[in-house]
Amino acid sequence: MSLLLHDFVVRALLGALFTGLAAPAVGTYLVQRRLALMGDGMGHIAVTGVALGLLTGTSPTFTAVVVAIIGAVVIEVIRTSGRTSGDVALALLFYGGIAGGVLITGLAGQGAATLNLYLFGSITTISSSDVLVTVVLAAVVVGVAVGLAPQLFAVSQDQEFARVAGLDVRFYNLLVSVLAAVTVTVAMRTVGLLLVSALMVVPVATAQQVTQAFRSTLFAAMGLGMLASVCGVGVSAFLDVAPGATIVLLALAGFVAAYPVGVLLRRRRRLALPFTDPGVAFPLPDAHTEVPETHPHEHGDDCGHPAVTHGDHVDYVHDGHRHAEHGSHYDEH
Repeated sequence: MSLLLHDFVVRALLGALFTGLAAPAVGTYLVQRRLALMGDGMGHIAVTGVALGLLTGTSPTFTAVVVAIIGAVVIEVIRTSGRTSGDVALALLFYGGIAGGVLITGLAGQGAATLNLYLFGSITTISSSDVLVTVVLAAVVVGVAVGLAPQLFAVSQDQEFARVAGLDVRFYNLLVSVLAAVTVTVAMRTVGLLLVSALMVVPVATAQQVTQAFRSTLFAAMGLGMLASVCGVGVSAFLDVAPGATIVLLALAGFVAAYPVGVLLRRRRRLALPFTDPGVAFPLPDAHTEVPETHPHEHGDDCGHPAVTHGDHVDYVHDGHRHAEHGSHYDEH
């Protein structure tokens, strides 16, 4: 336990705490917009920003933030202009960003080892100033993501509805992209630029297994991201392994554990509310259908089939349908 008291580990844990909060907060909106790979694009182009910082002798974190934000604006403009698809724009960032970063790093006289500190994270190189920048940027990201949740959700869920409601769709789309760019740079010293997208997406996917409402998904994802980040840094410190990979693997382990629970919860919801659950594809006949065949038992409190109140009588969910006893036969609803 004394290892956790070292200054560099404490700094890494603080950075991981705020990174784990910020990344899923933005990732929730990216997943909602079906842009889960946006974080990868931002991470690749941020490599160029890091390399520019190494070349000019300035802070790589600052230059990475600037370049990533510029990249976010460019990709959003390209994506919404209709000239090319969002996938193509992301591919341009993938290849151009990483290639430019490697080239400029070489021009700066730095080797691959220096660049790896930002690509995969390193708990031993996080300084007090890095922690301060991480905390400030993460607080801004979380504050915007939570404070503007109704607007950002409306734009991410249904842009036409948001536009009719009077929201500036282009502004909020751009805001989400900028938040993603800032989050990438926040996480590059803890998780690494190449793995930060996983921290944005995996906790959100895990939370979606056990939640239904958007707000509960948002906060659950932030909690799961924070837990995976802090535990990942702690485990990596004891085992002397890469923190980014450990954090991502713990997040994936959480998803694997939550998936069967989600399957069970969704099945129970389908059985309890077969017609109000939008995910159920049961046929809806225009009228009651008389089912003359007899059942092997009579429906009742102890029959084992879920009961659903239906007007002045009770229906029983049986073989994917509602059956209601009606004289000598059953009506199928």
